[in-house]
Amino acid sequence: MNYNWNWHIFLEPNPTGSGTYLDLLLSGLWLTVKTALLAWVIALIFGTIIGILRSLPSKTASWIGFIWVEFFRNMPLLVQLFLWFFVLPELLPRAAGLWLKQLPNAPFWTAAIGVGLFMSARVAVQLAAGIASLPRGQKQAATALGLTLTQGYRYVLLPMAFRIIMPPLTSEFLNTVKNTSVAITIGLIELTGQARAMQEFSFQVFEAFTAATVMYLAINIIVVTGMRFLERSLAIPGYIAGK
Repeated sequence: MNYNWNWHIFLEPNPTGSGTYLDLLLSGLWLTVKTALLAWVIALIFGTIIGILRSLPSKTASWIGFIWVEFFRNMPLLVQLFLWFFVLPELLPRAAGLWLKQLPNAPFWTAAIGVGLFMSARVAVQLAAGIASLPRGQKQAATALGLTLTQGYRYVLLPMAFRIIMPPLTSEFLNTVKNTSVAITIGLIELTGQARAMQEFSFQVFEAFTAATVMYLAINIIVVTGMRFLERSLAIPGYIAGK
């Protein structure tokens, strides 16, 4: 059986009435970008907090950071999304559970928060490693200047650590973009979901997923290019090889 290639399918109207098949994919691409950006903001916020806790001398803070990282890093993302989307509303009080179930765009919010928390564990590990790689003199100098512990982290340790871990953070951001595709399992029709819908409507499976692949590659190229520019502009001589 021969496959009938039809690259003009992207210009044909899709059955949903929302334009062409290309419009269908572009709407999925936009949803992927929105989900990934919100998830990355959540990952940076929580990852920074947990990374700091893991670097503090307090055993309690270190244990809190350890538990957070082990929970979110070692449980598959798919299982976590199922827990937040299907299980959590049943465990909450009835009114809160109903509110979650009836929340507009619930798959979007669940995916963004779920992926963000999942990635926060990886950001926390990277940040803790970046802080640990700094010479002890950095912290001692901050103390000698009369800075409090909070001020030392804010003005000395974190700015240095984030510059050092910029390359691995680029990889984590790309992983965040790719992880959004898992959200199709809870009903988020992002790029992968729209490509699947296109192949079900038109039976042009290769065209649909080829276009989706190209769009994912375009996102990755844009992210890598932007992050490399940012990395070079923020690089500290002597801390990153080749800088």
